[in-house]
Amino acid sequence: MTTARIEHLVTSGTFSLDGGTWDVDNNVWIVGDDTEAVVIDAAHDADAIADALGTRTLRAIICTHAHNDHIDAAPALAARTGAPILLHPDDLPLWKQTHPDRLPDGELSDGERLAVAGVELTVLHTPGHAPGAVCLYAPELGTVFTGDTLFQGGPGATGRSFSHFPTIVESIRTRLLDLPAETVVRTGHGDTTTVGAEAPNLQEWIDRGH
Repeated sequence: MTTARIEHLVTSGTFSLDGGTWDVDNNVWIVGDDTEAVVIDAAHDADAIADALGTRTLRAIICTHAHNDHIDAAPALAARTGAPILLHPDDLPLWKQTHPDRLPDGELSDGERLAVAGVELTVLHTPGHAPGAVCLYAPELGTVFTGDTLFQGGPGATGRSFSHFPTIVESIRTRLLDLPAETVVRTGHGDTTTVGAEAPNLQEWIDRGH
């Protein structure tokens, strides 16, 4: 029986791309037990994330993608905790827009498994919202962390630079919708959903994506 649990913070800040800036609330996910944890998307507020971690060892700061609202607090959190920042290399151009002088510490690769607190997070490369977007599937916890790839009601936005709607639809179709229907989808913004709840919309997305 795993002792790992999922904790959730909402942090607020701004998202900037292509010359525009918007106010956003981001979901920050912490997966771990009483001694160690990983953070998925260090958004906006390193102090709040560090407070939530307490005295636990932070094993990694995992970035689902490199839009600034998901990574802006990552270097500060890394400096505070000594944890490595992990990012898929295809998102380095986006990363450098926000942190030109501080590269990530390691690369995420498709199929890689990250272990924490007795569970594994499997990296699923799901480009479309961003070239290096990934989801993290934790079967022992019955959940997948989708960043901005899949939300309640459909795919993430693809109207800005580095994004592509047919690609995100294909990523969702081939990487996420085969997961068990009861799998909880924990998103980068907004409410959770399940794979089964989103599956009926798939044909509409496919039709729009081609």
